[in-house]
Amino acid sequence: MTIIQINGNELTLHEIVKVAREGYKVELTKEAEERVIKSRNIVDEIVNNSRVIYGITTGFGKFSDVTISGEDCKQLQRNLIISHACGAGKAFSNEVVRTIMLLRANALAKGYSGIRLSTLKTLIAMINSGVNPIIPEKGSLGASGDLAPLSHMVLTMIGEGEAEFNGEVLPGEEAMKKAGIEIIELTAKEGLALINGTQAMTAVGALAVYDSINLLKISDIAAALSLEALRGVKDAFDPRTHSIRPHKGQIDTAKNILNLTEGSTFITHQGEIRVQDAYSLRCIPQVHGASKDAVEYIKSKVEIEINSVTDNPIVTEEGDVISGGNFHGQPMAISFDFLGIAMAEMASISERRLERLINYQLNDLPAFLVKEGGLNSGFMITQYAAAALVSENKILAHPASVDSIPSSANQEDHVSMGTIAARKGRDIIENVKRVLATEILAACQAIDFREGYTLGTGTKEAYTVVRENVEFMERDRVMYIELDKVTNLINNGSIVERVEQKVKVIV
Repeated sequence: MTIIQINGNELTLHEIVKVAREGYKVELTKEAEERVIKSRNIVDEIVNNSRVIYGITTGFGKFSDVTISGEDCKQLQRNLIISHACGAGKAFSNEVVRTIMLLRANALAKGYSGIRLSTLKTLIAMINSGVNPIIPEKGSLGASGDLAPLSHMVLTMIGEGEAEFNGEVLPGEEAMKKAGIEIIELTAKEGLALINGTQAMTAVGALAVYDSINLLKISDIAAALSLEALRGVKDAFDPRTHSIRPHKGQIDTAKNILNLTEGSTFITHQGEIRVQDAYSLRCIPQVHGASKDAVEYIKSKVEIEINSVTDNPIVTEEGDVISGGNFHGQPMAISFDFLGIAMAEMASISERRLERLINYQLNDLPAFLVKEGGLNSGFMITQYAAAALVSENKILAHPASVDSIPSSANQEDHVSMGTIAARKGRDIIENVKRVLATEILAACQAIDFREGYTLGTGTKEAYTVVRENVEFMERDRVMYIELDKVTNLINNGSIVERVEQKVKVIV
């Protein structure tokens, strides 16, 4: 099946990735349609009876004390979108845009937002037809939700702005026409229902969390390869050590390292070569494990958010309209700051293992893992580049959520900066991929300098898939090309997939 059914309650990270990256289509369940219709009927009753309700028959933000007549409701909603669409910077990728639309549709499907069913179906038709609004990355405070990014999404729905369709960026109205989707005229509450939520930050963050889970597996595989290349001490991973400090991530990581290196003759015991290893090897379970526990927490918060109502006001099943603050992105802001910190540590410790692989003062291998050193530089500057990425991550890991700037004449006097946190987390993860790719390639090079040893059950598979794509470096080659190849193996899941045919890597 290539269709994901949404009802506002059961969307998963796996399903998000299917829609965002694999082109799965989306449809509403019958129950969700009924809830949406019921909610809309309540909004129509409010307008027909001229009740004063925020965002329906009033202005927005500081203008909430300005009453809007029934005949001006359509103009109010259009003005909301065109005035709020003031984002800046480069556009989000198509996979992020598709996730934003999916998450907004799923939230509306819960039936607490008062949108028309036809409007919601227009948004879903855009997902299914591949109409991707051009949404700038910057300009959201993360409360009242992601107003600017989501307004750019809605611009296309009303025939404004720009959208990508079939690989071509077109005016919004033209993109919709080519896709066979009618543009809409927003009515009471609809503009607000479409933009007052946390879907931009959550879209970026949800994809980042999904990628982090794969990277945590890669981190253990990379560490196991380096441990073997450096003839590390196995005893530090003895389960008896970790059972008396029973953090789940720590226990799982120690188990992964033992399973990945099972049968290895590279691995040593205490006293054979050295009594103990440096922290970047000996403390792999403690460092990797802490990040795993953090990502597990963040994942649980994201799973709540992707199935939540985050707009304002909320139309209850009983017919009440409550003005609250579910649009505030703080739960996601703190989570995505935490994600950035947790994943930055994966690059930090990986770079230290890389240094131990290439520094002849710290090992018994050729300097910078190359023959004819001097004529060849080998892996010398790969560590330089990795160190630059690690240093950049330290800057990016500064939390966005501790900042706040009042807006809307101080009516909105505390904001989350959650979208900044999510974007930073995503950028950190991209840096982590490159650092881990560098460690993996260096570890495979070091392994090739040792003869007469056998790799572990899991590490052998990782080594093999790398060597199927990148040959041993006898002399200097254009290094970024080789690193790109390993980075692609991380991105497409080849390394993890091959290893897990033999050994399950626990996260």
